[in-house]
Amino acid sequence: MTGRYYEDFEVGETIEHEKRRTISEADNQQFCDMTMNQQPLHLDAAFAAETQFDGRLVNGLYTMSLAVGLTIPDTTDGTIVANLSYDNVEHPNPVYHGDTIRVQSTVTDKHETSDGERGIVTMHVEVFKVNGSSSDSSNGDEEPLVCEFDRTALSLKREHAT
Repeated sequence: MTGRYYEDFEVGETIEHEKRRTISEADNQQFCDMTMNQQPLHLDAAFAAETQFDGRLVNGLYTMSLAVGLTIPDTTDGTIVANLSYDNVEHPNPVYHGDTIRVQSTVTDKHETSDGERGIVTMHVEVFKVNGSSSDSSNGDEEPLVCEFDRTALSLKREHAT
């Protein structure tokens, strides 16, 4: 168990998640297949080549799900009761096959539950395309932001852990 208990989170702290992931065509295909999402922008090279993106994009929900997974060891692995919400999801830049992403989480809020036995932690999660990935952002950012969202989790408190 590597996750943090409620008491271990500090509002304002930014957690840089060391583990990164390069997204393959197979990753994107499998996610689309499993979720039955047959959007041609993700799967049809000829179709996607005719769009403003000039190629297939990685499914945005996969990018978001992968980001959550990359945060788990440093945040809630073994210390979570439940994820309560994912809010304010944005995808400001595209992700392509071969791009590598990294993630950071900033704790924006925390408070105890009404019974005082658990805590609610909100983190703003930001996903960046690592410099040197297969495609660069047109806005010139070294590591363009490709996804961001707020994640709220119900967390165990150390004193109530079983």
